[in-house]
Amino acid sequence: MARAPLPHKKPAPKRPAEDLERVAGLPAVAALFARDPRRAERLFYDDRMKVLAGDFCAVMARQHKPYRMVPTEELSRIAGTQLHGGIVVVAKPRPIAVFDPAEAQLWAKSGRPLLVLDGISNPHNLGAIARTMAFFGLERLLVSDHPAQALPSEAAQRVAEGGLEWIDIYRTQKFIPALKRLRDSHRIIGTALGAGRPLAQCLAPTSKPVALILGNEENGLSPATLAACDEIATIEGSGRIQSLNVAATAAIVIHQLAQSGRTA
Repeated sequence: MARAPLPHKKPAPKRPAEDLERVAGLPAVAALFARDPRRAERLFYDDRMKVLAGDFCAVMARQHKPYRMVPTEELSRIAGTQLHGGIVVVAKPRPIAVFDPAEAQLWAKSGRPLLVLDGISNPHNLGAIARTMAFFGLERLLVSDHPAQALPSEAAQRVAEGGLEWIDIYRTQKFIPALKRLRDSHRIIGTALGAGRPLAQCLAPTSKPVALILGNEENGLSPATLAACDEIATIEGSGRIQSLNVAATAAIVIHQLAQSGRTA
C-alpha cells in the first residue's frame, strides 16, 4: 500500500549569518536607524507595526535592501524569540574597538567620566548598563579581556532598548597594564563592598576625570584590579541586604558619574 504523502512543512527562516545580528523591538530598531541605517540588511515587522515601520521601510527601499510584513508567528521564528515587539532588523553589528591609551588622553580633555566593566558575564546586565549609560549621556564603555566578559549580543540588545547604539565600546587586550596606562589620563576608582570610602566622596572633582570599574557579578573585582586603582569606593546601604545586582549598582554609579561629569 502506498504511503500517504507527508504534510508540507514551511521551512523556517534562516538564521542570520555569523557576521549579522538580530535587533528586536521598536526602541532598539529606531536607535539603529537613527545612528547608522547602513548597517541594516533586512527588515521584518508584523501587522501592528505596519504604520510605525513606514519610515524604516523607506530607508531600506533607498538602500535597495529587503523589507516585508510577516505574520507574528513567522516574526518570532526570524527573531529567535517571542520578545520582539513586532519588529526585527537583521543588521551588521557595531565594531568593538581595541583600547588605545593614547586615545584616552584625548577623552580626558573633555572631562567626561568613563565606565569600566571587568568580567560582567550576564548579557542582560550588559544591556541594562548600556541602557542606563545612554539615558544619562555617558558615551564610552571600556571592557576587560576577562574570559567571562559579556559583549554586545542579541540578548543584550533586547534589554538595552537601543542603548548599545549610543555608546562606544572599547576592549582591552591586557587589562591590568591597560589600567596602569589609563592612570596617566584618568583617576581609577574601583568598587567593593565595605572596603572603601563612600562613592560620593570618591567622585569629588579633581584634575582628572574618573574611570570607575565594576566587577564580576559573583566575585567583584580581583585583587590585581583593586591594586591597580587609585581609590576604592563603596555604595552605602542599610545593611539589611549585603549587595545590589550589578545592573542596579551601575545605575547608581552612572547617575553619580553623570553628575560629576557635568560639574567637573
